[in-house]
Parts: sequence; structure tokens; C-alpha cells
Amino acid sequence: MKAAYINQPGPAQSIVYGDLPTPEPGPSQCLVRVGAVSVNPVDTYIRGGMVQMPLPSPFIVGCDLAGTVVQVGSAVTLFRPGDRVWGTNQGLLGRQGTFAEYAAVDECWLYPTPAGVSDEQAAALALVAITAHLGLVRDAQLCSGETLFVNGGSGGVGSAVVQIAKILGARVITTAGSEEKAELCQRLGADHVILYRATGVASPLKKIAPAGVQVWWETLREPDFDLAIGALAARGRMVLMAGREARPPFPVGPFYVKGCSLHGFVMFLATPEEQLACAEDISQWAGEGRLKANVDRVLPLSAATEAHQLQEQSTVEKSGVLHGKIVLKP
Repeated sequence: MKAAYINQPGPAQSIVYGDLPTPEPGPSQCLVRVGAVSVNPVDTYIRGGMVQMPLPSPFIVGCDLAGTVVQVGSAVTLFRPGDRVWGTNQGLLGRQGTFAEYAAVDECWLYPTPAGVSDEQAAALALVAITAHLGLVRDAQLCSGETLFVNGGSGGVGSAVVQIAKILGARVITTAGSEEKAELCQRLGADHVILYRATGVASPLKKIAPAGVQVWWETLREPDFDLAIGALAARGRMVLMAGREARPPFPVGPFYVKGCSLHGFVMFLATPEEQLACAEDISQWAGEGRLKANVDRVLPLSAATEAHQLQEQSTVEKSGVLHGKIVLKP
């Protein structure tokens, strides 16, 4: 089979697109013919050696996939050949990744793809939607009628946060760097979009939510805690899912006096049971057309190096080159 893989951690140019043996599914695994995969920032961190994890050699990159089951192991009970599935959490903690024509995946990390949802959409939603669901439901416990602020509502995770928060009944405030991105945020359901380059964030946010916001979702690699804690209402909750190397100052006094809470998490440490609870909602909402992935572009799997370069330019170099997810098709 064709696959995009590395022999050791390195730059995007270290990705090899070539032939590897088609995997044999273990007893609890499904062999999936991959229809689409998507690129996430964590994919580039693992490939580059920034996240220390055990890696098979050679190591197929990628976390997300959607496709069709073609073979099942002897202990598999949930799926059969011909079932369409989606999933994430591959390429992590010693598991092989998804950037290949076939992937052997433990059935606990796979979910049925709803009728009418394409493999491209399912793959692009996988990691970002589960991340958003975990942070909003499990950690922040967002309630209907509350106000949420999310930095960057047009990005991969940000766009999922906007949509899921609206589904949960929240009022959503977000930021955008251009009129084009602001229009996208509004189409996703955002109630207010702040053009931060023109106005900053603090002043317009104070006008929109003078009593503060109940949940602040942070996507930036360098959080401004003075801004965030200042904008939180009493007993507000802040969710962190970025900034692995960040060490910003933290306003301890205002934080504890307000009775706020801070929730940091990485999706790949959530249990299969926790992620399944997210996936059931995500599949339902996607099948109903209420949750859609924001896809920037679709490329062939052979362009994995280019895709990783684009993701790094957008995430690390803050180029703004991407307006959503990159999807690759074998």
C-alpha cells in the first residue's frame, strides 16, 4: 500500500511517500480502507520530535481517518466489512498513524459514519470536534444561556467550538483576523465576531459582555491570562488546549477571588469511553447537518509533505495561510 511515513523524527521534508506492507488487523482491530485523512498541528509536533512518544519504525503519520471496513479481527463485535467508519487518536502513544491506503485500528477508536456525511467531512471533524466536545461538555460544563468566548473561530478547533457551543445553546463571541474569516464565523453561528487587528479584543468584548463570559476557550499558543481572567465572570471557566511551551504570567489574585477554574487537556489522554460519548453526539449532529468541518483544501496523500509545511506555517509561524483543515485523499 502507499503511505506517508518517516523513519525518524525530522522536518516535513523527512516524510516519505512510498510503499509499505498492508497491515494485518489484530483480534480487536478493523482493517479500514482509508477514504480521507486530515492534518492537525499535533501531527507536525510528533513528526518533528517536539512531542516525545514511542514511535514504530517506520512510522506512518496522522491521527484522523474516515473510510470503509474491509476486514475485522476475531474479537471485533461492533463492525463488519462494508461499514463506513471515522476515527482519530491514531499515530499516538505507539499506535501507527493514518496517512496510508489502509489502517488497522482498534474498534474502540472507530465510530459509524452517518449517512450523507462524506469521508472528507468525517475525517476533518474527527480530532477537532472531539477536542471541542471534551472541553465544552466534560470540562467546562457549558450550559444553555451562558456566554462563551473563543479565540479564532475560523480555525480547526475554533470552528468546532463555535458550532458545538451554539448547539448547546450558548451565546458565542469569537475573533477573526479578516472580514472573510469574520463572515465564516458568522456562517458557523457566532453571535459576535471581533476583528481583533482593527479593534483589539478587550474593549469590544467588554461592550458585548459587560458582565463577563462564563467560558473562555483559548486556542492561542501564548495566552494572555490578564485579558482572559479579566473577562471571565464569577465562577468562569477557562479551557486551555494549546501553548505546549508557553510560560506566560498568571494573575493569581483576580483568578481565585472570582472563583474561576482552569482546565487544561490534550485529547489523546481521554479514555475510549470519554471519546465515544463525544463521538455519539458528533455523529448525530453531523448527520443532521448541524455540525460541519471547515475544510480549507483537499490534496492527494502524496502531498503530505506540502500539507505538513502549510500546517506549520499556519500554526507555528502564524502566517494565516490556512482558513480551515487540510484533507488528504489516498
